[in-house]
Amino acid sequence: MTKKIAAIDIGTTKVCTIMGVQDDKYGLRIQGIGVVPSHGIEKAIVANVTQVKDSIRQSISKAEMMAGTKLTSAYIGVTGNSIHSANKKGTIAITNNDQLVRQDDLKRVLDVALNSEAPGERKILHVIPRTYILDGHEVQNPLGMHGNELGIEAHVITGSSASVQNLTQCINGVGIGIDEFILEPLACAEAVLTAEEKQVGVLVADIGGGITNIAVMRDGCIYHTGVLSVAGQHVTQDIATGLGIPIELAEEMKKKYGSLQPIQEKEGDKVVGENGHSIAYADLCDIMRARLEELMRLIIMELPHSNTASLIPAGIVITGGCANVPGIVEMAQGVTRLPVRIGIPSALSGVSSAQLNDPSYATTVGLLLWSMKNAGVGSQKGMQNQPSGFRRLFSAFR
Repeated sequence: MTKKIAAIDIGTTKVCTIMGVQDDKYGLRIQGIGVVPSHGIEKAIVANVTQVKDSIRQSISKAEMMAGTKLTSAYIGVTGNSIHSANKKGTIAITNNDQLVRQDDLKRVLDVALNSEAPGERKILHVIPRTYILDGHEVQNPLGMHGNELGIEAHVITGSSASVQNLTQCINGVGIGIDEFILEPLACAEAVLTAEEKQVGVLVADIGGGITNIAVMRDGCIYHTGVLSVAGQHVTQDIATGLGIPIELAEEMKKKYGSLQPIQEKEGDKVVGENGHSIAYADLCDIMRARLEELMRLIIMELPHSNTASLIPAGIVITGGCANVPGIVEMAQGVTRLPVRIGIPSALSGVSSAQLNDPSYATTVGLLLWSMKNAGVGSQKGMQNQPSGFRRLFSAFR
């Protein structure tokens, strides 16, 4: 069976659309990719509906041209400071005469855990069961088991209703349906983490243009998600301010010459932009290092556990556009004293799939992988072998 699948990542600096097909024999094959500059988005929030729609429309058009087919619906990444996450618990008594746990019990215990969630101004995006407790014992899937008391701990992710509605307006405004909203840190983790890292404990930091997405995985499932309002654009702004140059030139210099491990032979050199403007190479690298060191400290401070070595013994996986800055692994290791590596999206097949073999496309690739897994090609811990109707309880906007 062949199924069309697509994802759109609407970032602060770029909009990326990927179109593909999923089949039982070949898995996921990429058919079209469309990447354009993003306009009208500030820190992952819609600031100008018209501009955002234009950017999305251009991105989709490029992907459709490559794929040779029309895009009708897609999985959409969502993130930003309006996103909140928390681990919630609930407990119920099993009142069935035979003491068997049924689907109604799973829904009931979830309702108890969600009792305080999603007032009118917020929408539930994801509810991911982390573990079930049946009569005091952790179980992966209590369905069909005997017990007296059932508990759940679930990772609950909510977003601002207004922010989600604005994004919905932009997507629908270009004639595209929404298959599902997916939190970008979850998608990114799906694209770049190994099964072993997820089990042991790991943090993925997706450092984009306007924001940094954070996800912590432990015991094979999500433990914590967060968003920081510091990312690549702030590095560019620091360079522009510190060296007295225009933003466009600062971005060019950052990408062309920036490094967190400056080449010693260049320390006294000047580097020249396309307009002939020159700046000191050492100053450029010092400014970048100061901001990105600060970001790494903020990432550690975001964690809900002070003992980072025990929380994330597998360390940190850095992805997103800033992962391409030379020396970022060594810098992060020095600041955090943890193992650090660069996260590159899982290898895919199809047209121009090699283009996606870059940290800056981790989120878009992850949106496809997460949607495939959530639809039944694998599953979150605690949801193995669950019927599809039950799985649908755990995501809004389907």
